[in-house]
Formats: sequence, C-alpha cells, structure tokens
Amino acid sequence: MSLRLEVAGIGTRFLALAVDTMIQVFVLLLAMLILGTTVSLAGESRNWLLAAYGVGVFLLFYGYYAIFEILWNGQTPGKRYVGIRVIKDSGRPLSAGEHIGRNLMRTVDQIPVFYAVGITVALINSQNKRLGDLLVGSILVRETSLDNLKPLSYEKREVSTDAILSSSELTAEDLTLIETFLARRASLDGPVRRTTASQILARLRPKLPPDHNLIGTDEAILESLSYQIRSSGHLHR
Repeated sequence: MSLRLEVAGIGTRFLALAVDTMIQVFVLLLAMLILGTTVSLAGESRNWLLAAYGVGVFLLFYGYYAIFEILWNGQTPGKRYVGIRVIKDSGRPLSAGEHIGRNLMRTVDQIPVFYAVGITVALINSQNKRLGDLLVGSILVRETSLDNLKPLSYEKREVSTDAILSSSELTAEDLTLIETFLARRASLDGPVRRTTASQILARLRPKLPPDHNLIGTDEAILESLSYQIRSSGHLHR
C-alpha cells in the first residue's frame, strides 16, 4: 500500500538519538555509582554482580531501542519527545523480530564513529533510511502525518472482494469508517488494532451478501473492501 507520509528528516532523527543517548548515559552513570558502592560489599557474590552489570550494560546500549520500540509501538523516549515513529513502508507496525533486526544493524551504522555509516546511508536515499530501515523495510515518520494518513492505492491484496460488492449494501459512511481505521491503525497497539478491525468487520458483515466467502485477516479484508469500493464505486445510496 502506498501512503502519504511525512518522512522524518535526518536532523529530527538525530535529535531523537541525542535524547535517547543522554538517557542511556545517565542510566549508565547511575549503574556505575551503584556498582561502585556495592561491589566491595558483595563478597563471594562479587563476580555475579559484575556479570549482571555487564549484561545490563549490553541491554542498555543494544536492547534499549528494540525493547522500547516493541513496547511503545515504534517509539523510544527520544522518538516520542520529537514526535516521530518507526513503521513499515506500508504503514503497518513492525513485528518484534523486525524491531530487533533493525536495531541490531546499529552496530554497523556506528562504524567507525558516531553513526558515520548510518548518516552516509541516510544522506544518499530519499527517505533518510539507515541500514536497519533498508533491511526490514521500515521508515521513520512524523506523528502528525499519521493523523492525516490517507490510503492511496493497494499494490497487493490478500483477499478478493470483487464478486460481493456489486450486491452489497455498504454506504459512504461505511467507507469512511473503514478508511478512518486504515488511516489511524499505525498508531494503535497490536491488540487494540486487531480488536478494532474485528469490530468494524462484524458491523459490516450484515450488509454483505450472505453467501460471500472472505478469507484473510480482518484488516486485510477491510483493506480489500476499501480498495474495491474506491475502484468500482459500489456503494448503496
């Protein structure tokens, strides 16, 4: 699906990175302070304490972004502060695996110092993508662009609704309902998004022919209905 999105600029991306880095450094300094005051008292547990500290530092610098983006639907504290979010090129949220894969590429982006590779890659592509974005097909967009998101076209449809729309009773209000959900879905948490799609489709099913057979996720069916309505103009007046 092609979407009208306002891509976050390199300056905005690195302002978010600066905020996140300050948070990481603050937490690291606090952890070092706590370690310094407790390690001498740990006795035989000293090695375990040092090992736990090492794991914590690793997670702080390599798990911070992925964990926050998974829990906060594509945002870290820095991204939230500047008003940007990472989503799929299609407008859908990334899966947990995609968030992890995207952020593992930071180890390459940081070469040789302070994201030199990441900055270079972002400068040579029109959507300011770094290597992690290119790997999983993600993009950073401004939150304000998600508020006014409009579906433009669907390149691939998982479900065919052509045969049922000619005899459906879907109205212009139903189309507005579908497209309002499609426009805002990227900002919804996964469970809320799936529940909302299911509720909308349940509301529309009585207006569809009783012998229709739609196969696919509720969201895919809504996408296809929207596309076919726009393409064919089959609306009940």
